Amino acid sequence: MRLLVDLQVPRAGFDVQAKFQVRSGSTLAIMGPSGAGKSTIVNAIAGTEKIAGGRIELDGTILADARRHLAPHLRGVGLLGQAPHLFPHLDAVKNIAFGAHASGLGKTAALASAHEWLARLGLEELAAARPTALSGGQRQRIALARALAARPKLLLIDEPFASLDVEAAMDMRALVREELTRTNTSAIVISHSAADTLALADQLLVMERGQIIDSGSVSEVFANPVNRFMRAVVATLPANPPGEQR
Repeated sequence: MRLLVDLQVPRAGFDVQAKFQVRSGSTLAIMGPSGAGKSTIVNAIAGTEKIAGGRIELDGTILADARRHLAPHLRGVGLLGQAPHLFPHLDAVKNIAFGAHASGLGKTAALASAHEWLARLGLEELAAARPTALSGGQRQRIALARALAARPKLLLIDEPFASLDVEAAMDMRALVREELTRTNTSAIVISHSAADTLALADQLLVMERGQIIDSGSVSEVFANPVNRFMRAVVATLPANPPGEQR
């Protein structure tokens, strides 16, 4: 898997411009203050926002350029956001099966895959539960399983732990890291959290007003914070960070 991004998206007050790549099995974090353009990049890759210039290419397939815009469901890209967006009328196993079926599996095989995911996550007893009966952490686990059951080439992770309590967020980081490694799925993580970035990413971009102002390994960027936002992020780290890093 190789993602090539070179895009321009107009925004009020400034254009979002970014050029980077993500290689197979790696995870790239994008950090920056609110309104810096992070989610615009994710939306452009997912296909929910059009670009004005440049190109987005995944494994040799052009997802978008100034003239073309491949539909989101044809991109091979999964999304795990802050809100799980589970289908309220479907139980947990059918929510996961929806992702597997979308990847091309037949209904029987998709249901079998969904049950395997529930077993892997230790949630078999919740197979018949609808989203309203699940806790926030359980809904996020089901959303992760649905996203990965679709076997995406790339998973976009946009502030997925922000609404969880500290313990649930720590558990979800460990689970996401484990499943990305197990499935060799590449990912892009959008977060304001040093803990998210340390746990999941190996490379980091820093954005400000639509521009990439720093990039490198997570340790390199954290060691030399380039702006006020990153200094504030680094200030949240303990002197000797616990063993949650990737």
